[in-house]
Amino acid sequence: MLQQAVNELFDQQDVISKPMYRPEVQQVIDQHKLKYVLAQFVDIHGAAKTKSVPISGLKAIEGEGVGFAGFAISGMGMQPHGPDFMVKGSLSDLMPVPWQPGYGRVVCEGYVNGKPHPYDSRYILRRQVERLAEKGWTLNTGLEPEFSLFRRTEDGKLKMVDESDNLDKPCYDYKGLSRSRQFLEKLTEALIPVGFDIYQIDHEDANGQFEINYTYSDAMNSADMFTFFRMAAGEIANDLGMICSFMPKPDPKRAGNGMHFHLSISSEKSKNLFHDPSDPSGMGLSKMAYHFIAGLLEHGPALCAFCAPTVNSYKRLVVGRSLSGATWAPAFIAYGSNNRSAMVRIPYGRIELRLPDAGCNPYLVSAAIIAAGLDGIERELTPPEPCNENLYDLTLEEIAARGIATLPQSLKEAIQALNADPLFREKLGTEIVDEFIHQKSMEWVEYSRHVSDWEIQRYTEFF
Repeated sequence: MLQQAVNELFDQQDVISKPMYRPEVQQVIDQHKLKYVLAQFVDIHGAAKTKSVPISGLKAIEGEGVGFAGFAISGMGMQPHGPDFMVKGSLSDLMPVPWQPGYGRVVCEGYVNGKPHPYDSRYILRRQVERLAEKGWTLNTGLEPEFSLFRRTEDGKLKMVDESDNLDKPCYDYKGLSRSRQFLEKLTEALIPVGFDIYQIDHEDANGQFEINYTYSDAMNSADMFTFFRMAAGEIANDLGMICSFMPKPDPKRAGNGMHFHLSISSEKSKNLFHDPSDPSGMGLSKMAYHFIAGLLEHGPALCAFCAPTVNSYKRLVVGRSLSGATWAPAFIAYGSNNRSAMVRIPYGRIELRLPDAGCNPYLVSAAIIAAGLDGIERELTPPEPCNENLYDLTLEEIAARGIATLPQSLKEAIQALNADPLFREKLGTEIVDEFIHQKSMEWVEYSRHVSDWEIQRYTEFF
């Protein structure tokens, strides 16, 4: 009897000491046998940052938050003597990390001294989403991430995973797709259980380049999903001895890694406010859509800084003939019906912004898209006539004669355009825009002072 009483006492203590969460949260924990949860946010570049929180401490994520030294995180505008950077999220968003058994993930936003941090990318997007919500609107985005698969040689250099993937025109090639299927299948099978509605996978235009397409959702969820996509792709590739690269232009002679944004606005009454079948142009666009397009074009040069945020991005956004022999990158500030050579393509009844690359911060890009598009709507801007020509075939003089401007051709030019455009400081916040400009200006300076192998080979004995 005494032993039974002791056992019952210990059982009661176990129940008391075991943290209990809301039923839907506890169900996720139990179903996936979670032991740790990643409190995850992104830095100014869109790179995922985390702390691992044991299940016993999970309530902190919804409560006081999980603390970080803000000065150690890129682009948070904090100093070593400042307060902690605290991240908080909703446990209702808890989801498993399929490639990391026993782990879950909660998307978080940053707080400092109890207030939302104006340098936090997700918070910046939330404010723009709320501007739309005040009008009863939701921006839906469908993202198309492209990526390249590599391995490292013994001397540290990159080589393609599949060296037989060497066709001049490898797009949609069966062999190229089939021989990388181990990675593609593992990635797909990790994403589908956590809500990715993946509907197709293809070999893209460059050797060793692929794209996985999944159904659109609201802008915030799309940004969260893309961040998770990059996390999954990077770790699954690493487990297979590969590198999954989202670098915009890993090879000058091959097509770059873009990430086109498909855009539409919905309301309670309409699934797509951009669609109007009576559009006389035949593109199926509403007046609202044309105003939105005009905003994107008006702010295109400054928008470029967020969409193409690296030095390497501008090896993709080239004016003139690409070294790869073909290009899908939009270098021209124009739009047209199904025109893939323009910055904005119109697939009937919606908008595709082709400017972003796979190295962007999806939260900042989405926030900037809303700011630019709403500016076009609120000011009732009118875009120029659509361009339905292949802009790659025209000379720069012919393009200029049509009144079409080119996008910035370097990170420096894009940052200068962002600095000169007051819209983004006004709508996104002075703090985040000035910090972004500072970070990217330093990146440009570092790049400019770097002595490349090309320079060594060209100039060592040139004179």
